[in-house]
Order: sequence, then C-alpha cells, then structure tokens
Amino acid sequence: MGKWRWGVILDAGSSGTRVHVYRWLNSARARQNARGVELYNLPDLETKPSYTKKIHPGVSAYAEIPSKVGPQHLQELLDHALAIVPANQIRDTPIFLMATAGVRLLEPTKQNALLSEICSYAQKHTEFSLPDCNLHIQVIPGETEGLYGWIAANYLLKGFQSSNPTAITKPHTYGFLDMGGASAQLAFAPNATETEKHANDLKLVRMRTLNGDTIEYKVFTTTWLGFGVNQARERYVSSLMDASYTKDPHELLDPCLPSGLKTTMDGKLPDDNYHGTLLLGTGLFDECLRKTYPLLDKDAPCTDQPCLLHGQHVPEIDWNINHFVGVSEYWYTTHEVFASIFKDKKYDLMTYKKRVKDFCSEEWHDIDQNVKANKWGKNVDAKVAQQICFKASWLISVLHDGIGVPRTLAEKPVKVSNSTKDIVSQAKPRISLDSFQAINEVGNMEVSWTLGKMVLYAAGQIPPSDKRALPVGFGPNLGSPEAFQEAGSNIYPILASSEEDSWTEAAEELAEQAHFRFTPGFLFFLLLIGFFGYIFRKQDRRTRLYRFLHRNRRYASPRKNGRGFLYYGCKYFGSRGPIGYAKVLDDDENAAQFELGENESDENEKSDSSGRSQIGRTSGLAAPKVIGVSIDSSNPYFEGGGVSSGDSLGLGIKSTVNTNTFHRAGLAVRAESRERSNLAVPNNGSRQAVGAGRRSRTGSPTRGKIPTLHPLEED
Repeated sequence: MGKWRWGVILDAGSSGTRVHVYRWLNSARARQNARGVELYNLPDLETKPSYTKKIHPGVSAYAEIPSKVGPQHLQELLDHALAIVPANQIRDTPIFLMATAGVRLLEPTKQNALLSEICSYAQKHTEFSLPDCNLHIQVIPGETEGLYGWIAANYLLKGFQSSNPTAITKPHTYGFLDMGGASAQLAFAPNATETEKHANDLKLVRMRTLNGDTIEYKVFTTTWLGFGVNQARERYVSSLMDASYTKDPHELLDPCLPSGLKTTMDGKLPDDNYHGTLLLGTGLFDECLRKTYPLLDKDAPCTDQPCLLHGQHVPEIDWNINHFVGVSEYWYTTHEVFASIFKDKKYDLMTYKKRVKDFCSEEWHDIDQNVKANKWGKNVDAKVAQQICFKASWLISVLHDGIGVPRTLAEKPVKVSNSTKDIVSQAKPRISLDSFQAINEVGNMEVSWTLGKMVLYAAGQIPPSDKRALPVGFGPNLGSPEAFQEAGSNIYPILASSEEDSWTEAAEELAEQAHFRFTPGFLFFLLLIGFFGYIFRKQDRRTRLYRFLHRNRRYASPRKNGRGFLYYGCKYFGSRGPIGYAKVLDDDENAAQFELGENESDENEKSDSSGRSQIGRTSGLAAPKVIGVSIDSSNPYFEGGGVSSGDSLGLGIKSTVNTNTFHRAGLAVRAESRERSNLAVPNNGSRQAVGAGRRSRTGSPTRGKIPTLHPLEED
C-alpha cells in the first residue's frame, strides 16, 4: 500500500484559492517506527513550500458563471497536486475544498450551484478520492475555521503531547487567535471550572493516537464578523465622517495615517482629477488608539455572561494557564514592518507601541523614501506603510482591550481555582510563559487551518484499539450525535508488511531521493565531469596525459606492478594496446616512425563483425604467438586492408608459433613494426598498399582507400 499517505486540500478564500498537499506515514509504518511515548502522539504530517500554490481571484468570482470555475480556476491547482502525489496513490488520496469568507457572503442558491460545479468537475477530471460532495466540498463557518486553526497550532507546538501519557489529566493546550480582512476568530480550551460551567457552549474534538487510543478535548470557538482589519478600517472611516461638523468636508484629519499623508476615503492616493473628501494623516498614534476603541463595541448588550466583543459570549479566560498564539494579521502587523530592523521576534506591548508611535509620527515623504530604499525590507511597499498605523492600533485594541490579554505580567490574576491548579501541575513545560505571542511558522511549517483539517483526517485513518471506539471528528459537546461531523477518513487495518510492500516503499524512497537531492554540490560535480570530458575528448590529449603519468615507470623491471591508479587510468586516457606497444610509443626516436599522416577515412565501411570492438586488445599472458605480419583493419593505426589467413588479434599480429611473453611484449613487436614499415614504404619511393585488395578478416569488405605511412611532423 506504499509508505506514505497523501491528502490535498484547497483553501478557497476571498482573494484567491490556495492548494496544500500533505503526507504522512501509513499507520503500520508509523507504529513500527514509534518508540515509547511516541505511540501516544498523533500522526506526523509533512509538507514543503513547493507543495503549495495560490492563484487569484477567489472562486466567489465565478458565482455568476459557475461552469467556468473548473477549467479557468481549479484545473491549474489540480494539475499542481497531481504532479506531487504519486500516480499509484491518487485513488487513495482525499481531496477537500473548504470555502471561507468570500463564498460565505454569497446567496445560498449561488453557493450551492458553485459548490456543486466544483465537486462535479473534480470528480470528472481527477481520480482523487471524493466520495461525498457535502463532506469534501463545503463552506465552513468561522467557528470551524478557528477550530481547525486551534488543532494546527497545538499540533505544531506539541500542545497535544505529554511527558506522562498515563496521567489522568491532559496537559493544557494553547489558545488560538486568527485575524483576516473580514473576520477574527478565537479558540481555546477553558480550565476545568469554566468547562463544567459552560459545557453547552463547547465543541468536542476527538482524535486518535498512533497506538489507537482516543483523545478528546473540549474547545470553545467563536468568530466576530466585521472585526477583520479591512472591515474594521471601513467602520473607522465611517466614524470619522459621522463625527465631522460638515456634511461634505473637503478634508478629514486622520490620526491613524502617517503625518502628511493624503488618501481618498478608500485608502488610495488621489490624483489631480479627484474632488472628493480626503483623509489627511496627523500621525498621532495615541489619538488613533482612542478612536479605534469604540469599534470594539464593548457596550453591546450581553445576554449570556461573560462577553468580550460585540456582546458575544466567551467563557472566562484563565490567563495563568491559557497562553495564546496569533497568526495571519497578528503576525504580519507585529513583524512585517520592523522585522528587518529589529531582529527580536517576541511580542512586547510597550516595545511594539513605541516603535509604531515613532514610525507614524514621521513625515510621509521621509517614510516613502525609506520604503523605496527598502529600509524595512522588500515586503514593505507604500500600501503596507500607509496601513500599518491603523492596523497596529486595531490589533492592540482587540488584544488588550477586547480579549483581555494582560499588558504586563503584573496584570495577570494570581488566584485560580483548585481544578485549574490540578491541570497546571500536570501540564508539560510551556514554550513561553507570555500570555500572547504572534507566530507564522513552526519548524518551517505554516500554521494554517488547512493543516488542522488534515491532522484530523490522518488521525481518523488509524485503526482504533477498541472496536467500540467512536469516530474521529468534532461536534457539540452536549447534543445530538447527528450533529457530529466525522473526519471522513478511511480506516486501513494494520497488516504484517509483505515483500511487495517492502519493494514498493523502497522504490518510493529511491524516487524521492532522486527527485529531492539534486543539490548544488551534485550539480557542480556534474559540471566538473563535463568539463574534464570536454578537455580530454580527443585521443592525443588523453595519450599525452597517459605518457606524463607513465614517465617514471620502468618497463624492464622484473617487479610486477599492481593495478593502481595508472592501470585504471589507462583505460580512460588512451592506452589501447599491450604494454610492449606502449613502450615503443614512449621511445622518442621511434615514435615518429609509427605515426600516421592525416588521410581521409571511409567511416561508413565496417566489417561484418562490427559488433565486436574495433580495437584489438591483448590480455597479457594470453597474448598471441608471433610468426608473421597481419594488419587488421580494425586497428586504429592502419586503414588499409590487411593480409590475413586466420584470426588476427591485438595489433594485427597473427600467432601460430610459441613465443615467450618477453618477445611478445617487446622485441617481437618492435621487429614486427619495422617489418611493417618496410612493407608499406618500398625503397623506390612509391607508395604501395599492404595486402591491397585482401580482407583483414573473414567477411570484411575490401577497403578502397590506401593509407599513407610516413613520419608525422611534431607540433
């Protein structure tokens, strides 16, 4: 069944759609690799930046033309996922599309038509696992998005792991905060007292660890529509208009814009043809904080105490044990502008507030010049610089005045209930004792709600240790089981690994190594080989190097040389004959006699035995016996036809008489070479073919061209 399991999920947001691909070990392999307390962990999911791709606009742009959403939008993302998931795993790979803010605003009829078209297109054009359109293709509410985010954050921060898995109480988890352009989410697990008091307000999350045991958490999650940074800005500008003394003012002073900056009401820089109301920045950040506070709507009626923002009920947060992490705008607003100047990643209210105050009080002309000079990094453009003052003010207001994050450690409450103390005593050491920190990635993996959804699915694939175990998923803590939403996982029984599975996993690992280990070092190695291959592509260059390496060798020595570097080097640098012939070439006085002049060769004429090597070789002690001369047409040093009455070996020496190795390797070859020269060049000066008209071996064609044998002039 393969080593890996795969999952594909598409985040269909308001501005674009992003595809994520995740993978994890199959249950059998994961359980086999786990040791000790690792068996009590959730599956280990992996992803890479190349597994993610985003395109614009969002699917909501196709609400009026749903038939176009597939070929014009989805296909590019599906192709990206298909290129990553192995072909033999596609049928077992689930695909999800979860639509958020943009599609939530559509009318129900348009929502249904769009989602139906998306599901039909994915089923027709891919083989991904998509058995239930309602489960795999859906619009998720903000509460569900926050719940998935809570799972992802605690999964990456190891909030679900415990150093003592057998303890009765579980370690307390991290709270989760998310803020986008339209809405903001909050999710956390209250302490024991609040859990019991507000049991009806909580969601039950059920997962499964590698050993098949079930773990459950009771989580509160909520969302505030209109509390994202973009919609909050619109409400803020409207409040400035409402506070104006004139009906159509030419300018409105805006303390949430840098000093001297003028924009239109929708935040754009005005041109000469604009005649509407302008916003003039004053850069007074303290005043900006005072004007954003009313947007929290803290005075709204609260029908179910306690409440935080806009009269919405939230159980009391115990800041002694509830530590929150914030993503999206919480990260970008606190780190994007100042990251290149201030290297500290930790959020501290007083430090951050001072930095923003200094920034906003600068003249816009100076800020604009610094943006162009990349003072704050390449990610900070003019638009980001224009918005940072309001965004920072809104974030501070939501965090500390709305949700109630302590501004300093002195604001933390000291008194806690006994049940909460019990949880704290059992909890694992915290990553940070701060009440809030902004994060974006943990271990090079983005904290995204899509990860939380896939963690839930992967946990549902693990076979339960108890046959009576309830399914993995989430639903109301108290209420009808029909409202429980299962993860949609297919459970694969853990079987003994077969030989076929082992081969499949080995093939996957080799393919993965070949695909992902193409490092710069390996590329340099290939370039180096190509360079030397180009330099030594000609035989004369290889021969020169070979001679240089053999310069100090003594062939007459009775000592037998081992097969060292030079032996193997000769295979690649041009030594094609026996050692005795190499000795002839090394003799400067005789070498010139055996060099050929440049002649045309008939490269298209080859012997019938061209399947064998065209270069004769001898094998040391098994060398042929020498009694005469026979010139082999396969010899690279002669192109004319040869005299042959039998098989020719080596350099064309026909062997029928016994001779010792010394003769074969030395004197005989020299005598044969002299005799060959006399045959080739008669005393009268005329050129004559050696064995002209005869074949070098049985079945060889007659060579029509005659080589010229004469000494080659040295360069």
